[in-house]
Amino acid sequence: MNAIFYENEAQRAVAMASKADLELKTGGPVKTAILPVRSFTLAEDYHQKYMLKSHRSLAREMENLYPQHVDFVNSTAVTRLNGYTGGYGTMQQWSSDMDQLGLSPAGKKEMASLIGR
Repeated sequence: MNAIFYENEAQRAVAMASKADLELKTGGPVKTAILPVRSFTLAEDYHQKYMLKSHRSLAREMENLYPQHVDFVNSTAVTRLNGYTGGYGTMQQWSSDMDQLGLSPAGKKEMASLIGR
């Protein structure tokens, strides 16, 4: 199930506006539910950034930048790379992001090859 969870009215309003905007752009309904958060449990450590961790050399580069696990998990760069390795993102987005995420030239090349698939 696709869902956006909100904690307060301001977040709900932003989510609803975003959904309405996307429906206008696509000309069809967006089936993503917008729901109040009731509780939240962070997944176990071994689930954190799972897709990135399956690409060991890329994960190792990020672990070198963020040696503390909490910093690794909370890093925006690691989160972006996890999304790319999971198949989310385009080559155009990658071109815009790649110089800001901290990867080596070899890491950038590896990531580009994953996105190009």
